[in-house]
Amino acid sequence: MTELTHRLSKTVRDLPPSGIRRFFDLASQMQDVISLGVGEPDFVTPWHVREASIYALERGFTSYTANAGLIELRKEISRYLRKFELDYDPETEILVTIGGSEAIDLALRTLLEPGEEVLIPEPTYVSYRPCAVLAGGTPVVVPTGMKDDFRLTKKELTAAVTANTKVLVMSYPNNPTGAVMGSDDLRDVAELAMARDFFVVTDEIYAELSYGEIHRSIAAIPGMKERTILVSGLSKAYAMTGWRVGYVAAPREIMQELIKIHQYTILCAPVMGQMAAIEAFRHGDSERDRMVESYNERRRLVVSGLKRIGLDCHEPKGAFYAFPSIASTGLTSEQFAEGLLKEGKVAVVPGHVFGESGEGFIRASYATSVEQIERALERMDRFVQKFQPQQV
Repeated sequence: MTELTHRLSKTVRDLPPSGIRRFFDLASQMQDVISLGVGEPDFVTPWHVREASIYALERGFTSYTANAGLIELRKEISRYLRKFELDYDPETEILVTIGGSEAIDLALRTLLEPGEEVLIPEPTYVSYRPCAVLAGGTPVVVPTGMKDDFRLTKKELTAAVTANTKVLVMSYPNNPTGAVMGSDDLRDVAELAMARDFFVVTDEIYAELSYGEIHRSIAAIPGMKERTILVSGLSKAYAMTGWRVGYVAAPREIMQELIKIHQYTILCAPVMGQMAAIEAFRHGDSERDRMVESYNERRRLVVSGLKRIGLDCHEPKGAFYAFPSIASTGLTSEQFAEGLLKEGKVAVVPGHVFGESGEGFIRASYATSVEQIERALERMDRFVQKFQPQQV
């Protein structure tokens, strides 16, 4: 450690870099790599949405908006959330953010006092633990497993709750596992949250990417809106990752505090992206539904293909990831992902970067073309067969 780095924040110095980034960097230096690692749609933002932003620029929309965002956009978000039986006042209970990532950071910084515990079901999205630490909280892992289809169970959650528990961070449909929570699962969590008096931060960025049943939000359960901060955005469902338009919905008493941090650190989301988001909410449902239908087709292809080549895989019912076990190969997640990249030229993400519960698995995104998926499965098959018992 140099003298300069020694003088920097120990909290920041001790944060590990994203485990996903290393594999992207390796893949970028190789030719003919098929990436199943990127967690973003392979679709381009629909033209009419892009055009709305261009038109906004032509009309001179280049200034700040209200801190909370354009009221027209907040009204569209409020209208959209009614689809999930949620009722939020666009004037006082919705804030437009720089993607869902800012919303997660705002939520944890608003709720936590130093040392209070944050329950994080794992495997899960890589930013929750660092955001909890940066907000002064103490992350507490709640393991989930393949035997329960990676759902958060009442038993595991109850065992993790203590007198110091302040927040549960939930992400369903889940990245990286594709798991979803049914109505009974959500009721179990809600009953415990109310009985033990903790808040829930629910990241529902993949709400539209649910296959087989309609997404349900824990905030819609009676008694839960008061203790829930809902985080979402347009990145996944509307193919708008680079636009960085997200939002947070919360009771007005909580929102008054959330917006203070937003005012001092962000001010407002870019107006051009907000104008595009309005267009997406108003006229983008048909393209969104076609994208979801395509993901569903690819989902079935990936899961059947992985099982065919000898990798056990639970059925993901949301998002656009498969999370197969690589236990049959005898390799660690890191060894498998690195070997597959170097020998098979297929990029996946080792499961352990999503938490210890992810060791023995890999994340494979099916947000890429059917042709690319089929080629990737062929390459994975050749790699996996090297580790399978030979027939005699």
